[in-house]
Amino acid sequence: MSLPPLPTQSPDIAWPTHAWPQAPLPAAMDRASFDRLMEEGFAATPEDALGETHALVVVQHGQLIHEQYGNDFGPDVTCPSWSKAKSITQALVGMMVGEGKMDIHAKADAPEWADPKDPRHAITLDQLLRMSSGLKFREEYSPENPSDVIDMLWGKGKEDVAHFAASFPLAHEPDSFFNYSSGTSNIVSRAIARAIGKSGADFEAFMHERLFDKLGMTSVRPKFDAAGTFIGSSFCFATARDFARFGLLYLRDGIWEGERLLPEGWVDYSRTPTWQQEDCTDDPYGAHWWLGIAGPGTFSANGYEGQFTVAIPDIDAVIVRCGKTPGDKVAIKAWIRAIADCFR
Repeated sequence: MSLPPLPTQSPDIAWPTHAWPQAPLPAAMDRASFDRLMEEGFAATPEDALGETHALVVVQHGQLIHEQYGNDFGPDVTCPSWSKAKSITQALVGMMVGEGKMDIHAKADAPEWADPKDPRHAITLDQLLRMSSGLKFREEYSPENPSDVIDMLWGKGKEDVAHFAASFPLAHEPDSFFNYSSGTSNIVSRAIARAIGKSGADFEAFMHERLFDKLGMTSVRPKFDAAGTFIGSSFCFATARDFARFGLLYLRDGIWEGERLLPEGWVDYSRTPTWQQEDCTDDPYGAHWWLGIAGPGTFSANGYEGQFTVAIPDIDAVIVRCGKTPGDKVAIKAWIRAIADCFR
C-alpha cells in the first residue's frame, strides 16, 4: 500500500537535541477551536471522559509551538510511558536490524521455544512486533478480571517478565489472529538483550548511548525486572518534551541531525498496517505503533490511561499528551484528533 510521505527537517531549523527551537502558534490555524480544546482538556477531572491532562506538547516543523501543564506538572516532570514503551522497544529492534544483529523474518529468539517440535518454534520477530504471534495472553487492566498483564507486571511474572510471557501456549496459529499483548513486547525486549549480550545496567547504558543521548532525551528512566530485562511493554519514564523528541525521530524517518539512527524503511515498516480479523475491536495497528488516531496517515505510541505520542505527517507535527484518563479512550482520542484538525 502507499503510505503518505514523511516530512523532512528544514535546514534552517535546529534539531532539539539540547533545547527545543520555539515558534508561535501559526496565524492560519483555527485558534478559537484550539483555545476551546485546551480549556476543555485541562479543566477536566478524573470523573470526566477526558480525565486529567497533565502535559500537552505540540511540535510543528521541528519547533515547539505549544506546551501546557496541569497543576503540579511542568517541563521537568517525568511522566509514565505505559505502553508507549513498546514503540521505544521497536526502535531498539530497528537499530539491531540495521546492524544485522536481528532479522524480523527469522524465528524469534526465545529459549522456551527452542525445540523444533514446539508449536511456537516458528514464531517470527515480525509476528511479535505485529501482535500476531498467536500466543495466548489476556491484556486486561481491571483488577477484578483475570489479567495476564497484571500478573506479569505485579504478580508471579514480575521477576522475569519475558519468561512469564514466553511460557504461554498458542491460542491461534501464528499470523492468523491479532491479539494486542504486552507479553510479546517483553519477549522482544529480551531478544534484543540476547542479540547484543547485555542486560540490566549494561542494557540501560546501551539504550542511552545509542538512542536517548543521540536525541537529547536526558530525562528517560527505563525500568528492569530482576532478571535484567527492560520491561519494554510498559515502563519508561520521561518528560513530555523528551517523548516529543522520540516522536520527531520517527516523523523524520529515523534520521537525527543528519545521522540515520533507524535503518532506511524502518519507519515505513512501523506504520504499515497489520492484518486484523474482521471482528477485531482494536484500532488499526502497524508494528508496535498504532495507526490513524489523529487522521489518515498518522501513527502513534499509545499507553494506558491516555498517554500518547502522535506523529502527524500531513501537518508535520508531533502531539504528546500525558495524563490519566479512565475507561475507554474514545473521548481523549477525539480530543487529540480535534487538536490536529486545528492545523489543517
